[in-house]
Amino acid sequence: MKKRSLFVSAAAALAVAIVLAGCGGTSYFDGRKLPPSGLVNRVLIAVQNSSALQSGTLSIVDAYYDIRSGYTGQPPAFAVSGFGGKLPITIQNMPEEQIGAIYGSGDGSLTMANYQTEKTTGTVSGLNGLSSSIFITRNQQYVFAASQASHVLTVVNQITGASAPLSLPGVYRVSVNPGGTVALAFVQNSNYIYYPVELTASQTVSYSGGPSTWPLGATDCEPQNAPLWCLFQVLDPSSTSGNLKPLSFDRPVKAVFSADGNTAYILSCGPECGGTTSSITPLPVAPMFFLPGRGSGLLPTQASIAPCSAANTASSCTLPIAGGSSNALVDSSTMYVVGQAPQSINGLTLFGGNLTVLNLASSATGWAAIASTAAISDGQPGATSRMIEADDNTLWIGMTGCTVGVRYATNPASGYGCLTMYNTATSQVVMLEPYIGNATGIAAVTGLHKIYAAEGGQVYIYSTVDGSSIDNQYVTVTGTAYDVAYMDAITDSDNTVY
Repeated sequence: MKKRSLFVSAAAALAVAIVLAGCGGTSYFDGRKLPPSGLVNRVLIAVQNSSALQSGTLSIVDAYYDIRSGYTGQPPAFAVSGFGGKLPITIQNMPEEQIGAIYGSGDGSLTMANYQTEKTTGTVSGLNGLSSSIFITRNQQYVFAASQASHVLTVVNQITGASAPLSLPGVYRVSVNPGGTVALAFVQNSNYIYYPVELTASQTVSYSGGPSTWPLGATDCEPQNAPLWCLFQVLDPSSTSGNLKPLSFDRPVKAVFSADGNTAYILSCGPECGGTTSSITPLPVAPMFFLPGRGSGLLPTQASIAPCSAANTASSCTLPIAGGSSNALVDSSTMYVVGQAPQSINGLTLFGGNLTVLNLASSATGWAAIASTAAISDGQPGATSRMIEADDNTLWIGMTGCTVGVRYATNPASGYGCLTMYNTATSQVVMLEPYIGNATGIAAVTGLHKIYAAEGGQVYIYSTVDGSSIDNQYVTVTGTAYDVAYMDAITDSDNTVY
């Protein structure tokens, strides 16, 4: 677009906003208020080391015109004010609530940003050291943080102000369901999964097999002398109160959830993480939150691993995924699974990126069947990829470490970039871009047929129609762009799966 056209169009947009304000209203959709910047299509960029004095900033760009400044050049830039976090790496985007949670890897801070006011509203207190994985519930009541360095799963109740550092050596990831009622914790190089339970006064009674105030089967409770939270292992359905057996997986790394939040699909990354077989296992999560040992001292019934039939066990419900299983995205009755599969190249074992599409409505196995597969960008085995759906039936997948895979080893002159565009209607990979660096963030600018991506520390824009590049010269940042989020998305589903 020519500069004069850009000026005229931007002026027209500003005039519309002024008219709205003059008519006594500043709402632009879904009851949301026009923010101070006056922008209605904002992309938030987490920027590291933007200057010698700042190790982290939150920049805002106008994603309609793809510019960082006002259309006249004033103001020269837009930003969320008040941010003081160091080295921000993730943005948990919650546009329905008009908030974002930004994690700083340099100081372990989780900062809340108010999208309506374009200001930060403070940081979460009670965290323990740096977090390798962290999520806040949409109602902002609970924060779950896995700290591998501190060997604790920290749970913060922001209503009561209580913080519980539950001991779990090696914990490195946590997954939380959409309603924030279930959290699952994963230990690196382990085959077991853990979950925290908040206790009530009636539940802190004497049980055998542990400290006098601990429920049966708890691996840790905090505070130890008067527990508020306890940590439990996910148990095998054959367990009884006298024979507690954990349910074993094959290097589980995360969970994605059904729309109602009652089923967790456990992703086992197998060979990517030193195990044997990559797979997906459906697991009911609501029963796990009936406290083990409560009242009679008996465990909750887990004989039925929904959505499989009651006759099935967890092992028979496990679906092997040959292409790898380290990340996934659920859309209604379809699950998109991303992973890396080992291949022998010139005597070396290298990994190649794969996408496996599951039909969750299939009755062939009782819960799912593989619909299709596709080769995508390679990545570091077991590393957390980025996934998001966008306009024009597209799924975008970002990888890190894509130079260590099969594509680069066999043909470094060909495309071995870290970003893949996949068409969900045709089941085809549309674009695998050349290498420009790790793809650490993707934002779907829905309705405008484009996505923003943080790659190699800079911001890029792509068309969802054909994957072509869109001019990014007016959105590039000083410093290292690490994550991006569409602040004005219609739903919270417009969020990078990480």
